[in-house]
Amino acid sequence: MAQSQITGFEQLAKQTELYPQESPVKIKKDSNSLLIGVPREISLQESRIALTPEAVAILVRNGHEVWVEKGAGTEANFPDHEYSEAGAHIVYSAREVYQADLILKIEPMVEEEFELIKAGSTLISTLNLPALEKNYFERLNQKKITAIGYEFIEDQVGGMPIVRAMSEIAGSTVLMIAAEYLSNANGGKGIILGGITGVPPTKVVLLGAGTVAEYATRAAMGVGADIKVFDNHIYRLQRLKYAVGNNLYTSIIDSDTLSEAIARADVVIGAMRAEDGFSPCVVTEEMVSRMRPNSVVIDVSIDQRGCFETSRMTTHKNPIFRHNEVIHYCVPNIASRVAHTASFALSNIFLPFLLQTGTIGGIEEMIYANRWFMKGVYSHRGTLTNSYIARKFSMRYKDLTLLLAARM
Repeated sequence: MAQSQITGFEQLAKQTELYPQESPVKIKKDSNSLLIGVPREISLQESRIALTPEAVAILVRNGHEVWVEKGAGTEANFPDHEYSEAGAHIVYSAREVYQADLILKIEPMVEEEFELIKAGSTLISTLNLPALEKNYFERLNQKKITAIGYEFIEDQVGGMPIVRAMSEIAGSTVLMIAAEYLSNANGGKGIILGGITGVPPTKVVLLGAGTVAEYATRAAMGVGADIKVFDNHIYRLQRLKYAVGNNLYTSIIDSDTLSEAIARADVVIGAMRAEDGFSPCVVTEEMVSRMRPNSVVIDVSIDQRGCFETSRMTTHKNPIFRHNEVIHYCVPNIASRVAHTASFALSNIFLPFLLQTGTIGGIEEMIYANRWFMKGVYSHRGTLTNSYIARKFSMRYKDLTLLLAARM
């Protein structure tokens, strides 16, 4: 009786057991495949991620494995499902993701991350040297981590692609920040950034003639602002004038000329290039005190100690403070304000490098095969390889070029 009561659905289900079943396409892996871990950033208000889902898809298709910690791309508007669909393995704890052989992140590691990272692995992150102490490098050496700094990575022609990309973003963004804090809505002077017919243009002073200044100058010229650029080196000023293709007020930093320009300025942007890890402080408290109330100071170099004597580090949640009635914006990671764009910029740099690393046989082979890439390594298997860091903290130093010569 029970046999005769079998439903049509049950019969159909039994038949389908004999059908061929679909299975995921397997990606062929070899000994050169990379295992890349992308953790979620826990440092204060860091929203960027170093690989986009599109980059992950290409890496997976080329035989590499990518682990992405749950929520790692959320703040940059890259949800977990996009990484999963791209072929990434979504892991649900930091402990899991730090078992990868190569860790690709934004900020330097913090104490709790040191407890999780696997000994002998490779770390690629920013360094932010002024904020670190000797203990950071001792911990790297104890775990025999090979560490590569964003700030030191070069390309084949000697450029610094990550520094330049983030500087382009900062230069393009900094004028939007200035406009924001010049407005009445934020307690500013109530003036438009630029100028309109019959009204004198906004006065903008730029300190430094590097990439940040180049893109800030383009933006300021586009809205009709009155721009003055100061730098310590004449060749940088010449290069800037050539890059923007316009007549531009430029000057070597001179105390009287600079002080007068700052006193008249509506906006002063500090973007002096760091020398030995620290930006030169070129604006004294007295100069700031002569600025008109509600003028705006933006210190792009604050993560390298800053260009203004009155600067102190702020955050995206509390980005400004007032000193002598002058508005100070001193957030260190300006690019994180536009995390989606910044993540694409980082991913465009890391993707070709990771593909080449896999092809050549891993990080070690990549280091020794490319002198330009070797310059990014500041710690290698338990020893510092950056002479400046070693001298700064009185630590043992190993010259990688000598190891390269020994391998030849």
